[in-house]
Amino acid sequence: MTVGWGRAVARTRVIAAVVALGLAPVLALAVAPADAADSVDSSASSTTLRTIDVTWDQVAQAQADVNATAKLVTSIKSQLAGLQAAVDSTQADITAKGDAYARAQDALDGQQYKVGRLQAQVDLAQSKAAVAKKTSNQLLAAIGKTGGGFDVTTTLLSSSDPGVLLSQLSTYGQVTSRAKEIIAQALAAQNAVQAITDQANAAKAILATYKDTAAAAFQLAQVAAQAAQTALAAQQAAQAQLEAKLSVLTEHRNATLADYNASLAAKWGPGAAGIVSASGWANPANGHLNDGYGMRWDPINPGWRMHSGQDIGAPCTTPIYAAHAGTVTYAGRNGTLGNYVQLDNGAQITTGYGHIVDGGILVSMGQQVGPGQQIARVGTTGASTGCHLHYLVRINGALTDPLAFMRDRGVTLGS
Repeated sequence: MTVGWGRAVARTRVIAAVVALGLAPVLALAVAPADAADSVDSSASSTTLRTIDVTWDQVAQAQADVNATAKLVTSIKSQLAGLQAAVDSTQADITAKGDAYARAQDALDGQQYKVGRLQAQVDLAQSKAAVAKKTSNQLLAAIGKTGGGFDVTTTLLSSSDPGVLLSQLSTYGQVTSRAKEIIAQALAAQNAVQAITDQANAAKAILATYKDTAAAAFQLAQVAAQAAQTALAAQQAAQAQLEAKLSVLTEHRNATLADYNASLAAKWGPGAAGIVSASGWANPANGHLNDGYGMRWDPINPGWRMHSGQDIGAPCTTPIYAAHAGTVTYAGRNGTLGNYVQLDNGAQITTGYGHIVDGGILVSMGQQVGPGQQIARVGTTGASTGCHLHYLVRINGALTDPLAFMRDRGVTLGS
């Protein structure tokens, strides 16, 4: 078989990607044969490559690698939904904690402003009280001065005019009373403002505690949100890596399958497909084994009769495949076998396929087929009690047991 340069280049890209992703052990199968096969045959006169011999086991392994990785990708995608929910939840929590912190800060700022205003009132009241006290003291000192100036007692006793005396006494009393009133008002205002200021300072201290608590809660929420985001990012990175691996494995699987099919076509003809043994034989149908080759009690025409082949039970329209490469020598109705196809497989071997569904013959006489190529569909035509394939084998025209015959060629009939 020859493999085109396009597939060789594709395989080279796969191997390069495998190395980049560290997947070489997974894809070690068939790499060495592929490398050897992909080298140019220096003895050839054209730019063709030597045959790549790929087995179905290699195809199956490549498919298993794809399936396993795809399963991991699906699992990660389901986990991502939960991680995204955690991120959304922590983001909502950090927003709520941030809002609480902002409210605490706003309340503290307002209280600090209020305390500042009250302190200004306290300072003003204290200033007024000090001025009033000083003025009162000056008045009292002036009125009660005893030397070198105005003496209250002397002045009152020496006055010969009662009206003047009464006026002086009245003035003294008014000055004293007014001074005391000013001082009392200033002190009262100072005390009232100071009481409110003390309350405001107490509220300020409480709000400061609330602010600290809100800040600590906000910090914890930030840590939780960062942890959730980190977990999500890690899972997303794992998904991306697995998807890249899946892409490489899928390309490898496709390249392996293409090489396998090309190998089959080169060995057994262009129609070859599916699982084909090293000797070129394939399972004609997937299903459970029913009546086997040999004498049996005929369920339709009661009596012991020879059963010419192996029955493989399967639903009607299930694909029927050529058991080996060959030429179609019969395709049509054939008595109790119903719709029937016969192949000349060479080496004096023929295979037959009976009870095909009406309209289910997919080949014609003289057509060349390959092993594993679909040639018909399961039915229940002819002398049949249910959907199944009646598979028979002849060597030099004589019937033989299909089960043993196929086993000797590396194929286990049925599924």
